[in-house]
Amino acid sequence: MSTALSLRARAHLSATDLRVTRGGRPVLVGVSLTVSPGERLGVVGENGRGKTTLLQVLAGVLAADAGEVSRAGTIGVADQEMPVGDDRSVGDLIDVELAEVRRVLAAFEESTEALAEGRPGAEQEYERALADAESIGAWEADRRVDVSLAALGAVDDRARPLAGLSVGQRYRIRLACLLGAGHDLLLLDEPTNHLDAAGLDYLTARLREHPGGVVLVSHDRALLSDVVTTVLDLDPTRDGRPRTYGGGYEGYREGRTAERERWESDYRDQQSERQRLADDLSAAQNRLSTGWRPEKGTGKHTRATRAPALVRAVHRRQEALEAQVLDVPKPPMRFQAPPLPAPPGVTLLRADGVEVAGRLRGPQSVHLRAGDRLVVTGPNGAGKSTLLAVLAQRLEPGAGCVQRGGRVGLLSQESPEPSRRPAHEVFDAAMARLVSTGVLAEAERVGLSSLGLLPSQAAHRPVSELSIGQQRRLDLALLLAARPQVILLDEPTNHLSMALVEELTQALHATAAAVVMATHDRQLLRDVADWPRLSLR
Repeated sequence: MSTALSLRARAHLSATDLRVTRGGRPVLVGVSLTVSPGERLGVVGENGRGKTTLLQVLAGVLAADAGEVSRAGTIGVADQEMPVGDDRSVGDLIDVELAEVRRVLAAFEESTEALAEGRPGAEQEYERALADAESIGAWEADRRVDVSLAALGAVDDRARPLAGLSVGQRYRIRLACLLGAGHDLLLLDEPTNHLDAAGLDYLTARLREHPGGVVLVSHDRALLSDVVTTVLDLDPTRDGRPRTYGGGYEGYREGRTAERERWESDYRDQQSERQRLADDLSAAQNRLSTGWRPEKGTGKHTRATRAPALVRAVHRRQEALEAQVLDVPKPPMRFQAPPLPAPPGVTLLRADGVEVAGRLRGPQSVHLRAGDRLVVTGPNGAGKSTLLAVLAQRLEPGAGCVQRGGRVGLLSQESPEPSRRPAHEVFDAAMARLVSTGVLAEAERVGLSSLGLLPSQAAHRPVSELSIGQQRRLDLALLLAARPQVILLDEPTNHLSMALVEELTQALHATAAAVVMATHDRQLLRDVADWPRLSLR
């Protein structure tokens, strides 16, 4: 084994019992991890769980309130955000990201000069500098960056000013630099942002073949499935501490599902036991109150002998109930889709030869009955959203016609302007309108809490104060509560957590309603691979 490989083999990143608090609120609690060469750790969790904070602590940018971090080897970091104001050039940004490469090469040149001049200790210094340069492939770094720039569709003109580039263009340049720099450890925060299909394929391949360690924060289920070897889950658990799952993304899914089922089962058992103890206590108290009235014909001494035993029985049951501490907290919500019945054999939606000038090239035709499935694919600008808007009759086609034989609901790609009213009031008002106009029968009305999409605290906040993901959950609740027989979904995974997306996908497979979906989500496309496709060009 060469010295360079030995150095890389010693590279590692570890954290022990990290704790970070912000504004009196714990952001990270009890986080421990280890990343060695060849290991790719995926970090997952809902927005606000501290994923980005964890990367900052691991990179040394942010100090933890408690716990320890150990680092060995060079580290490359790709933050989720990219600064906007910048008067440098593309070449300047490349030099910044390759600063460690430049330093190593400069040290090698200096050691070479020292060796040539015969300075004391020059031979040992040369060997160290050579090993450092070889360990990161320093001489090939610029070529690797050029290859990455081309593969990611990034600007490769080093004289080009950054100020004239979009955030996405600057992000791709930085990512290309990180992939080319040869770092031992890569810390990446949502690296699939701003990448097209070709860029995603390239990133996936590079991460899979990276010889060092990788810490990857992402909601991209396809990237996680294709890349990670281990998953750290920061979402709530029974004991409030994060969980680490082996076996890649699939191992995480199976482990999380099994743990969630145990959690829910233990919680139900605990609630049942508390109810049983409460019933026993109530029965004992009733016996105690009636025990003071001896049956007719008995002596007064009966009351005296029975009373102490009954009192002791009540006390025992009170103690048992108090001892039944609620050590199993209530599990997080689970999405529950309402039944969406649709009459079999009936045409629910039919579009014939529809076109929209400048937005949807046609003619396009769709014919849907109960249980039908359709995935609309195509590049950006092909008219996927336009077609869904036409099917929902929110947009009139320039040619062709649309006929509806059932209730149609559309989940648009973006949420409407948020109301200042609390979410539950917005939901209740929508349900009241549907009932009053005869769209829904009173018996079909569902409550917001029954859908498992918004916790009570969020439901009572103004919609304008909810996160984008929570607003998206409200949109989904309004769609499903209207009991559509045809569901139209435009990029349904936008802003939704991975857990909810998986639960939603299962519900879509099972529903009797017809479903039409437009998406770029690679994992969702895999999950519905057996659905018919309509490709727009």
